[in-house]
Amino acid sequence: MTTPTLTSYLESLPDEGDFSMWAGPLQGPPVVEHNAQVRHYAASTMKVALVIAAYRSADARTLDLDKAVTVHNDFASVVPGERFSMDRTEDSDDQTWQRMGQDVALRWLASRAIVRSGNLAANLLLDAVGLPAVAETLQVIGAKNSVVTRGIEDSAGRLAGNHNLVTAEDLALTLQGLTAHRVAAHESCNEILAILAAQQINDAIPAGLPPGTRVAHKSGWVDGVSHDAGIIYPGDGSPYILAVCTTSKLDEQQGLELIANAARASWIDRQALA
Repeated sequence: MTTPTLTSYLESLPDEGDFSMWAGPLQGPPVVEHNAQVRHYAASTMKVALVIAAYRSADARTLDLDKAVTVHNDFASVVPGERFSMDRTEDSDDQTWQRMGQDVALRWLASRAIVRSGNLAANLLLDAVGLPAVAETLQVIGAKNSVVTRGIEDSAGRLAGNHNLVTAEDLALTLQGLTAHRVAAHESCNEILAILAAQQINDAIPAGLPPGTRVAHKSGWVDGVSHDAGIIYPGDGSPYILAVCTTSKLDEQQGLELIANAARASWIDRQALA
């Protein structure tokens, strides 16, 4: 059964572009969904699967999250023989860059990859975790239409056809897996959820909710792409999940407003969604 406010919201979406939404409970099928299996460029939402993969590796004792690694800006491309470096001006987290040449813990990098959506932090973490572990994590989640095939700003990898892709449905399944403690150990899932709830970039889903509403979420954005997926915790009811992915000609602010409007509509429907 769909709910009136979100249904009206879906009817107001622009004609041009790909817009996807999944809204529903912490477990089970969506209450409202729209093109939820359409693939989008993942942008920074890929960092959630990466962080889960890091914690799964720690659970399996194949990775020590408290191990120190040296911050650097030189990475191997997925294209054999190619290397790449990153643009500091494109990174929303400056703290990792300030520690260039210094040793930091992988656990700290995992936090920076989410809390400030750190690109350098994510690539340093990916170096330690590896793409196969992220692929295995997506399988455990049940994310059938999402892939992580390269690091951030690996232009040679991108030109070779390696793209990080995501769907609204898979993002919702990821959040469901965390709340069910199904994708990693119980303590690990709780720690990841706490990191998601500490995100400091709150201009999409949280912007459409009453001030102070708790949201454990991860957004992602590049030119023409704006996503956000999160668990919303109303003070007067049960939590619910909202995932919105957009690929269009909307500018950045318009994309953010579109997601905030979805969150605003979901809040009105929150009891039905939960």
